[in-house]
Amino acid sequence: MKDGQTDYLNKIRSMAEELSQFQIEYWKSFSNFETWQFWVVILMLIVPLIVLFVSIDKNKTLLLGFFGLNYHIWFAYVNSIGINLGLWEYPYQILSFIPSFALDASLVPVSFMLLYQWTLNHKKNIYLYSLFLSAFFAFVLKPIMVNFHFFHMYKGVNYVYLFIFYVAFFIVSKLITNLFVWLKKRN
Repeated sequence: MKDGQTDYLNKIRSMAEELSQFQIEYWKSFSNFETWQFWVVILMLIVPLIVLFVSIDKNKTLLLGFFGLNYHIWFAYVNSIGINLGLWEYPYQILSFIPSFALDASLVPVSFMLLYQWTLNHKKNIYLYSLFLSAFFAFVLKPIMVNFHFFHMYKGVNYVYLFIFYVAFFIVSKLITNLFVWLKKRN
């Protein structure tokens, strides 16, 4: 290791531990299971998963699951980066160390999975309808979340940027899914 590198790493680890303790204390004080906001976040996690379990086309589970996992991963990575850079925050959480878990792991990816299923079953243009769903999340759901303090934006982030993120996550996830479908058909 280079001179000073160990010192930097120790300082980063120490600061990360201190931040984790602050997050746990914040959660205990303001975002725990005794708050109504906690239960809203729980519903955003559980209800979409129940709807998915009941309504998923069993013949397309791998395709839809792969697509949903792709969307989840891109959404979670960018959400984590945005939180760490101070671009946005989620004041109410299920767990103190996963601030946007309900949106990342359930509500948004499941919505896009069900949209994908619907467009496949009805022979509709997934790209067009994904614009509508992205617009709903960016221009309807996020403003509601902001109004009730479930989401805050900083440093010039606005709903248009969020819309672009939703669309970009969809396009990347769909292209990766298409690539794997093509590879499977090729064999």
